[in-house]
Amino acid sequence: MKFIHAADIHLDSPLRGLARYEGAPVEQMQRATRRAFINMIDLACNETVDFILLAGDLYDVDWKDYNTGLFFNQQMSRLREANIPVFMVLGNHDAGNTITRQLRLPDNVTEFHYRSPETKVLDNIGVAIHGQSFANKSITDDLSTAYPNALPGYFNIGLLHTSLNGRQGHDHYAPCTLPSLLSHGYDYWALGHIHKREILHEKPWVVFAGNLQGRHARETGAKGCTLVKVKDGQTVVSSIPVDVFRWEECFVGVNDVVEADDIIEKARSAVSEAMQNADGRPLALRFIIKGASPVHNELHSHPERWTNEIRAAATDTGLGNVWIEKISLQTRALETPLAQDEGPLAELTHFLRSLIQDGEGLKALSSEFRSLINALPAEARENEKGSGVDPGNLDTIRDLLNGVEELLMARLLTQE
Repeated sequence: MKFIHAADIHLDSPLRGLARYEGAPVEQMQRATRRAFINMIDLACNETVDFILLAGDLYDVDWKDYNTGLFFNQQMSRLREANIPVFMVLGNHDAGNTITRQLRLPDNVTEFHYRSPETKVLDNIGVAIHGQSFANKSITDDLSTAYPNALPGYFNIGLLHTSLNGRQGHDHYAPCTLPSLLSHGYDYWALGHIHKREILHEKPWVVFAGNLQGRHARETGAKGCTLVKVKDGQTVVSSIPVDVFRWEECFVGVNDVVEADDIIEKARSAVSEAMQNADGRPLALRFIIKGASPVHNELHSHPERWTNEIRAAATDTGLGNVWIEKISLQTRALETPLAQDEGPLAELTHFLRSLIQDGEGLKALSSEFRSLINALPAEARENEKGSGVDPGNLDTIRDLLNGVEELLMARLLTQE
């Protein structure tokens, strides 16, 4: 017996704010969720799986028109021709009261109801699938407690959209605990909501499949679905990448750099390594330049020059298959006697570093920034998925203050 477990597909997810980035492959990225979904359907047909499980958030938001639903139905019809049924629950993004436009699902697709858990039995292969959809986007109850115990003599699967006991960057919906899931006696829990793949337990298996396609800079690395094979009482679980466009972070250390030009060569090497790991997929890269180096002042005195030098070298190495989403200069100066001396610079450094640790001072700054936020362009105000400016977040204020210190010191210490 074989099946595919997938989740958080977010079909036709709008990639907000990309138009403001120079050279962003907007059209390619807008199609990525569909192409990744097609890859998963191809995999299911090639592997002749017995069924597919979709653990919530098939859609991202309410359809702007019927094309999203038509696309999904077309792919389900492909599976019907291959005699592959699909079982799905709704998550917080596509909950029962969220998607207002509806199309009748093909008869090989079963959507679990949101009122209470249901069980679907596949007697021909000895499988029992238990699931419940979200009634609305903000489910804070533990849905798993109402799931029935395992049916004796069957391979039991729990299909659930949940934050479990919480994960950074994800809303705390349908919370539950690992012991409570294990208490049901199921052989496999197919979980959704968390976009990073994670195996929480083996024998029995409790798995977050992650999403099929990374959609922004915080969804890095290979993305795909989980292929499960059960034979002679043994369960083998494999992650299969189906993404078509990949996001990565490239960390470039500068502790050993004495000339700014050396960073360019390090950037080239980082791009080459990232391309090898991407197996031919187009890449969106975020560069993080970190470390203590004598070139710190030069980098921060002329940040526009050096970020564009890195960008040019990276895109040249990538041969058109790489887009640089962002370059973050997080270097620091080497310790010098000046840092310990008394005087204006030492006083300025002490003030800025003390302010970062001053909770009341940060709150005062946050209040000041709030009055300025409406002056920003709309795309900069967007804060979905960690993008944009959030003046109410004290961590954001701390990051800004770090940048202020680096900029001021670089300008003050560099001799023109």
